[in-house]
Amino acid sequence: MAPGAPARCPWSRLLSAGGAGGLRGRTGPASPVGAEPPSLPPALRPSLPRLLFLSALPSEARCSRSSPSAAAPPGPGCCRHTTPAAAADCCLAPMEDYHKPDQQTLQALKDTANRLRISSIKATTAAGSGHPTSCCSAAEIMSVLFFHTMKYKVQDPRNASNDRFVLSKGHAAPILYSVWAEAGFLQETDLLNLRKIDSVLEGHPVPRQAFTDVATGSLGQGLGAACGMAYTGKFFDRASYRVYCLLGDGELSEGSVWEAMAFAGFYKLDNLVAIFDVNRLGQSDPAPLQHHVEIYQKRCEAFGWHAIIVDGHSVEELCKAFGQAKHQPTAIIAKTFKGKGISGVEDKESWHGKPLPKNMAEQVILEIDEKIQNKKKLSPALPEEDAPVVNIRNIKMPSPPSYKVGEKWATRKAYGVALAKLGHANDRVIALDGDTKNSTFSELFKKDHPSRYIECYIAEQNMVSIAVGCATRDRTVAFASTFATFFTRAFDQIRMAAISESNINLCGSHCGVSIGEDGPSQMGLEDLSMFRAVPNATVFYPGDAVATEKAVEIAANTKGICFIRTSRPENPVIYNNNEDFHIGQAKVVLKSKDDQVTVIGAGVTLHEALSAAEQLRKEKIFIRVIDPFTIKPLDKKTILENARATKGRIITVEDHYHEGGIGEAVCAAVVGEPGITVNRLAVSHVPRSGKSAELLKMFGIDKDAIVQAVKVAVSKSRNAE
Repeated sequence: MAPGAPARCPWSRLLSAGGAGGLRGRTGPASPVGAEPPSLPPALRPSLPRLLFLSALPSEARCSRSSPSAAAPPGPGCCRHTTPAAAADCCLAPMEDYHKPDQQTLQALKDTANRLRISSIKATTAAGSGHPTSCCSAAEIMSVLFFHTMKYKVQDPRNASNDRFVLSKGHAAPILYSVWAEAGFLQETDLLNLRKIDSVLEGHPVPRQAFTDVATGSLGQGLGAACGMAYTGKFFDRASYRVYCLLGDGELSEGSVWEAMAFAGFYKLDNLVAIFDVNRLGQSDPAPLQHHVEIYQKRCEAFGWHAIIVDGHSVEELCKAFGQAKHQPTAIIAKTFKGKGISGVEDKESWHGKPLPKNMAEQVILEIDEKIQNKKKLSPALPEEDAPVVNIRNIKMPSPPSYKVGEKWATRKAYGVALAKLGHANDRVIALDGDTKNSTFSELFKKDHPSRYIECYIAEQNMVSIAVGCATRDRTVAFASTFATFFTRAFDQIRMAAISESNINLCGSHCGVSIGEDGPSQMGLEDLSMFRAVPNATVFYPGDAVATEKAVEIAANTKGICFIRTSRPENPVIYNNNEDFHIGQAKVVLKSKDDQVTVIGAGVTLHEALSAAEQLRKEKIFIRVIDPFTIKPLDKKTILENARATKGRIITVEDHYHEGGIGEAVCAAVVGEPGITVNRLAVSHVPRSGKSAELLKMFGIDKDAIVQAVKVAVSKSRNAE
């Protein structure tokens, strides 16, 4: 056996010895299914049917510990199994067998759950707001998870080898905070500052808290992020940590949850466990399925999950459920009661998001406290520290760009070339796409780095959440791409990514009317507005292939959300390969001492502006042309300096709607500056199909429109003089 290779279970050796034939004797023809070969050990015979079934499975469907492969993270060997039944269970489950906790442990978990209830009630009553009933339904789940199942270092919550936890039902934040107080990371007194402006314990989880990886509260998004973490653990880190995600039954109406379920089922994320807290009641009404847990089970199974129904208030059932795992993700469907343990409130409507009045809280706390038999606190198990050390700082391209000035390149293709190149610089650069890789050219990355490409299929909301999950704890540098317009459906995920302080890079191709015949449903015309509104976002709009490669490299090293806007038409390369680019620094592409107007264009309209300049020069009219490179932040200094040099005249031209685009960004930059006028050329209404040149002309953003606008600006100035 190779050094460090996981030990192989002796029973799985028998399984793998010649496939099914290994069970039927190593030589001679295979016996019929169900027949006992003479050489079969007596101890193995009772489990023959199941072992025969297992032996017929492809190797990738068996226990990842018995059959190590690139698709399964390495882990401890399972040679401890000395019975056929245990071996058979192991070959379906890459996890230790379930061992029932003793009564003392079970009672301690019950006591812990009740302390979590008390802490949640105290915190929300002190705050005068919050969701104590949502916390109380999950008390046993959180107790078993954090003090029996999960492995983590309490004083190092972001240790790379720790098990991960995502509270998708973010409004139950007080019980998450109570867990960390119970574990000793927070002080009990911290809980009484819940929701205060000087407290880190906000109304919903945020990464300002060391134990929170992703912000939640906009329901339906936690599982997607958890999928990204699990995918990273299984395929990139190849480590033993597991990922747990707690969802409320109300958010199971969100389509994004089922996008994530499909993703996890397809990729067999057997290191992922989703827990459905089915407490029956939503905010204003009962959840649609109420306590029909069997329907949830069937849905989960249809998505490729192993689904277990449990009494969510039975710590023993929860211990057993968490002790099970198959070669697929696990969903634990916990039937619970909202407000469990609160007399007069349990399973009653109209208590969502309402703290208990002080007198009522005191009485309830006394009642719950009476159920606690032991004040002793449990400690979690420590993780196996097998997550690799990762360095994603200061990633540089292995070589400069290699384009020739004048040759034509679409920036969408230059993006793919650049990303594939960046992948050679650091093995933690990953790419995701939503079944558009042959249009965004992320397929070039996949060709060079197939194991680091994640196909998310047509599920853009989930794709963004997967990227967020992959990027947590600085495990990867994630680039996700699709048509720019399709990011609009994932705006809530992007908004929450910003709140999560996530470092993800998004590339939107096929922007504007310049894509041509596909029509308005495929045209990104709102994307600049959308990403400009995202806090701490950086918005790149490269003008040629060289600028695109530089944008990709810079984005990989930039904190926050980065958006790179790429175009479909092929346009000439205008920059030398050694051109230097920086965030917030525009390029003055064309300049003379006789310039009369400053024209600001980006992407395809930058090239239209250069064509307009050539045409105007024949008429002795000179213009200055600026390429902003980044729309956010915008280079206000360069714009103002050049505007003042051209008598205060600015024309912006963009392949985007007027609202929220380059024109409005420039107006915001120069507002209040004396003597500055801005004329904005943009797409004015919903477009239609047509050739690219026809559409640019129809919407007045081509070279002819720029020429006309410049002449009008110059004429007005002359008349005024």
